[in-house]
Amino acid sequence: MAFCINDIVMRKSYGSDILFRVIDVIDNKGVRHYLLHGVNMRIIADAPEEDLIEASRARIAEYDRPYREKAEYLLKKIASSKNLQRIRGLLRSSRQEAYGKPGKVLHIDGDEEYLNICLEAYKKVGMDVVGVVVNEEEQPDKVYELLEKYGPDILVLTGHDSIKSTRSYSDMNSYRNSKYFVEAVKNARKYEPVLDNLVIFAGACQSNYEALIKAGANYASSPERVLIHCLDPVLVSEKVAFSHINEIVKIEELIESTITGAAGIGGLQTMGKFRYGIPKGKY
Repeated sequence: MAFCINDIVMRKSYGSDILFRVIDVIDNKGVRHYLLHGVNMRIIADAPEEDLIEASRARIAEYDRPYREKAEYLLKKIASSKNLQRIRGLLRSSRQEAYGKPGKVLHIDGDEEYLNICLEAYKKVGMDVVGVVVNEEEQPDKVYELLEKYGPDILVLTGHDSIKSTRSYSDMNSYRNSKYFVEAVKNARKYEPVLDNLVIFAGACQSNYEALIKAGANYASSPERVLIHCLDPVLVSEKVAFSHINEIVKIEELIESTITGAAGIGGLQTMGKFRYGIPKGKY
């Protein structure tokens, strides 16, 4: 059957394991292929028409529920976490009326829909964030000027990615967008080479984790080349933004706070970005 833009489909050749939204129809000499956008997952793929089946409403609800429930649980946990309680306790312990300033995030995303979901999540946990939609292939050229414009403490470079070929996981040509994320990280490090001054999360589903870390990312996806959830960059950024500047973020706790876990997210020891100040202004 023919599919239309925004139809929700599954790939038979992969056991219908992931739900996709059709974002483009490609007619190649009479053979119809579709460009597919992961639902909840930061993956982009293509498939011939005969490999696709339409997802029922029941399947869509069943697929979305566990991801939605886990995301809601983690965001609620963050809002009342021991980390924030500890920060508030530190502020209360001061003889002066104090205030706090979490790290500022610049979130550059290749997907506008996912960026809006992330911005809503950042808002729920009280973070200072600027979100910009930039296609993955354009991120290397635009990241430096965006860093100059917004001056963040934390940079997120994400969007969609996937493995095109399993011939070699170290071969950059095996990935759809990893090369763009890698070049964007390198250009961001030209702006700020010190890892603790500018904290970078980079990558999407199945991205070349080792290349991203080597390029200068503090945190990246995907160590085991698995799919990552669209909110994982938010959960990583939150942990850094609300950890004190004189403390190293506990990498094990950071990974546990994500939806995907250690198979999808990893990184390096990094200092936090939360500052508190006294006294609080009267006006």
